[in-house]
Amino acid sequence: MECIATFDTTHMALFFEKSCRSLGLKVKIIPVPREISSSCGLACSYPCEDEERVRTVAAEKGIEVFEYHRL
Repeated sequence: MECIATFDTTHMALFFEKSCRSLGLKVKIIPVPREISSSCGLACSYPCEDEERVRTVAAEKGIEVFEYHRL
């Protein structure tokens, strides 16, 4: 299972990726999957087992995540 975080802005997606990677988390920028949204934009995928750590990083850094998804 893959987990995805979506964002309202490109800046937030890039900040999220950089912040998570700096802590050794396996996060990568991807296009928003069509099953989530038909709009073009960026999302970040990460292993679902890291979800708690990922959410903690986002909260601590003030990163505005639009939604979290499990695919």
